[in-house]
Amino acid sequence: MNLDAILENFPRYLEGAQATAELLAISLLIGLVLAIPLAVLRTLPIPWLSRPIWVYTYVFRGTPMLVQLFLIYYGLGQFEWMQQSALWPLFSSAWFCACLTFVLNTCAYTTEIIAGSIRALPYGEIEAAKALGMTRWVMLRRIVLPSALRRSLPAYSNEVIFMLHGTSLASVVTIMDLTGAAREINSTYYIPFEAFITAALFYFSFTLVLVGLFHKAEARWLKPLMPR
Repeated sequence: MNLDAILENFPRYLEGAQATAELLAISLLIGLVLAIPLAVLRTLPIPWLSRPIWVYTYVFRGTPMLVQLFLIYYGLGQFEWMQQSALWPLFSSAWFCACLTFVLNTCAYTTEIIAGSIRALPYGEIEAAKALGMTRWVMLRRIVLPSALRRSLPAYSNEVIFMLHGTSLASVVTIMDLTGAAREINSTYYIPFEAFITAALFYFSFTLVLVGLFHKAEARWLKPLMPR
């Protein structure tokens, strides 16, 4: 095993880990912020509001993220109207296209996770809020969303892990993330085992940290909901 090459190029892995962490953080933050209002609209019994959101989540959950990334990064660039538009500086950037793809993908999954948690709320909580005279907005802000977000933590933790693994696709559009660093080192030294095992260890470390954080969050915020 050529460990000297790995140690010599370890700074590349650190830079790739930073890029992976940034992609993940941006995607999850923006995706969650967008998913919360979309999930609320998704549960409303108003077809002209909920149906378009269902179509969006169905499309992005039903197609591979790699295909979505290719369509956004390579596909839109073939149209002349896009090349001449004010948005072209953004869509010609691999970083922006990767972030946009990841945001749209994780937002679709998170929307359905939170919407499912809203539908699963015990009806007694809603009745109690109505009995206290809460308006719909106050009930949504103080009862529905806090309870739904707590209940969605286990499912959302899985989505975060899947999203971490999905960021490895950024390397196919020239972004030097962890997988990109491993591919570059492999192409230079022809050591696929050492190069990709090192990247896998970084991903595994990220996963351990995320799982630990979610376990702490679940222990704190799901404990009141546990049966006594």
